[in-house]
Amino acid sequence: MANNEVVSELTTGRLSVYLRCLSYLQSINQETVSSAELAERFHLNSAQIRKDLACFGDFGTRGVGYNVARLKEQLVRTLGIERTRNVLIVGAGNLGMALADYRGFNENGFQIVALIDTDRDKIGRSSRSGIPVLPYDELAATVRQRGVDIAIIAVTTESAQQVYDALVDAGVNAILNFAPLQIRTQDRVKLKSVDLRINLESLSFYLKGVEDGV
Repeated sequence: MANNEVVSELTTGRLSVYLRCLSYLQSINQETVSSAELAERFHLNSAQIRKDLACFGDFGTRGVGYNVARLKEQLVRTLGIERTRNVLIVGAGNLGMALADYRGFNENGFQIVALIDTDRDKIGRSSRSGIPVLPYDELAATVRQRGVDIAIIAVTTESAQQVYDALVDAGVNAILNFAPLQIRTQDRVKLKSVDLRINLESLSFYLKGVEDGV
C-alpha cells in the first residue's frame, strides 16, 4: 500500500476518474476489464492506469484484467470514501446554496450537513434540498456536533482568510476554498483552492495562441 504522503495529487485525481469509469461499468453489469479496454473506452492511458494502480497493490490478473467490483471497492477504500465524509459549507450565498444542492456532494461518500452564514435573513432557512443555514458564531460547535470532516469556503475574498482560520481553530483538517484569494495556510491542514477565473484566464491564453497562430 502506498504512503499517502508521497502519492501525488495528479495520481489521486486519476484514481477518481478510474472510480467513475468503474462505476459506469458496474452499472452495465460488466464484471472484468483490462487496462487497455479502460483506456480505449474512456480515452485514458493504459500504461498510466497500470502504473497508478500498482502504487496501491496488485489488482489485475494476467490475461483476464481487473475485476470491476473488487477494483472499485479498493479505490473507494484508497480514496477514504468507504464511509461518509461530513461536509460544512461556510457562505450561504448563490455559490454556497448551489453547492449544497449539488447531488454529487450528497452521495457516494459525502454529505453536506449544514451551511454557515452571518446574514440574519438567511439564518434559520434551508437550501432547496433541506440543508439548514446556521449562524457563523456556531461554527465551532457545528464542526464538533456534526462531525465535520471537510469544509468548503464559499465567501467573499475579504472574509476568506478569517473563515479559514476559524475552521482550523475548530479542528477542520481538510478545506476546499472557492474564494479567489491566496490563503495563508497551516501545515497540518490540507487546502485545495478552486479559482474559476484562473481557469478562464488559462483558456483565454490558449485562445490567444490560436488567434496569433502560435
